[in-house]
Amino acid sequence: MKRPLLVAAVAVAQLALVVVAVAPQLSARVTGETYEFAVAPIDPHDPFRGAYVDLDYPDLRPPDDWSTPSGTPDVYVVLEEKDGLMRATDWSWQRPAEGTYLSCSTSGGPFSCGIESWFADADEARRIEDAMRTDGAIAEVRIDGRGNAAIVSVRAR
Repeated sequence: MKRPLLVAAVAVAQLALVVVAVAPQLSARVTGETYEFAVAPIDPHDPFRGAYVDLDYPDLRPPDDWSTPSGTPDVYVVLEEKDGLMRATDWSWQRPAEGTYLSCSTSGGPFSCGIESWFADADEARRIEDAMRTDGAIAEVRIDGRGNAAIVSVRAR
């Protein structure tokens, strides 16, 4: 009698962990609005994860004098649209009360907003990288009301 109950409890706990792990991305994809960002490529290939494009967002870089205070896990990047593309206008340690922003993590080095990699098959990754080198590219990103973000697509300009 105890064994089936224990197995059920472990299964429920594992399911809860999966839900917690994907909740920000899922929330952005389901409830978020779509915004476009200029992106530049970095050329990676991971033998375990396959082909992907690492993306650099030139318009999201903080100023040179910006630094992360120790013990601060999150930074909020306030966004504004200019010429059809989103750009960072401010970096804050407190969640903005209104407007569009990204919720980013500062743990492990430079901040990460969860939109730095686009996974694709090898042919699509190569096509995107080639297009980015010549004309640049646009990333379509969905952002929900809490700043969670997910890439929807990447295309040439």
